[in-house]
Amino acid sequence: MIDRIKELYYYRELIRNLVIRDLKVRYKNSVLGILWSLLNPLLMTIVFTVVFTLMLRSDIPDYPVFFMCAYLPWSFLSDTVVGGTNSIVGNAHLIKKVYFPREVLPLSDVLSGLVNFLLALIVLFGMILVFRVELTASVLLLPVVIASQILFILGLVFFLSTANVFYRDTQHIMQVVMQAWFFLTPIFYPITIIPESANILGLTVNLQLWVRRLNPMASLVAAYRDILFRGAVPGLDFLLRTVVTCVVIFVIGYLIFCRYSKVFGEEV
Repeated sequence: MIDRIKELYYYRELIRNLVIRDLKVRYKNSVLGILWSLLNPLLMTIVFTVVFTLMLRSDIPDYPVFFMCAYLPWSFLSDTVVGGTNSIVGNAHLIKKVYFPREVLPLSDVLSGLVNFLLALIVLFGMILVFRVELTASVLLLPVVIASQILFILGLVFFLSTANVFYRDTQHIMQVVMQAWFFLTPIFYPITIIPESANILGLTVNLQLWVRRLNPMASLVAAYRDILFRGAVPGLDFLLRTVVTCVVIFVIGYLIFCRYSKVFGEEV
């Protein structure tokens, strides 16, 4: 696996060109172009703020910042997973014509999503200034959380793009899964509304705890909110567990991708 990662360095120009291509295609014939990376999260924040502060009377202070701290990472995940799942099948014409490391394709999808995510952070930091949410030294941990999420997404995309080569229903199933995953992740609501104690099949479990353990995005969202909304340092044990989980998912996904990538040309 290390040798394959080293090989990617020699194809860095191809990766760069594919990322630029993805960005151009995404905003082709669009008047505002890449500005939609800024407007989309802003418009979604306005919608959820109206619903939860005016209609449902949520008592969460600075709700737009609260929501955007979670929605931007979620949007990064959703866009790249849905697009990356089809990255191999959708580029079958390239795979059949010329050799290059196959992981270049899902990697370029994730990197183009990362560009949009980083641009959208400009809106978030602007909103933090408007609402006078205090930033502390904990913001220095933000690159660690972003890097962890990148590894988590890469692991998922490597696995799902491989599965989609052999089972084309994968891309359709994931659209439903992503919708359900959105509501199961505390993005527009605080995790505290989930009961700490719940009776499941006769067993009493800490539901909040298991939501974070079984849903890596819930842990990542909590880390983003701690750093950017609460100005607090995430618990080091909690942060370390989140990082390790993301690394493990990346390694498993990449190993599966490497195992089957040699037959992609025959299957697509």
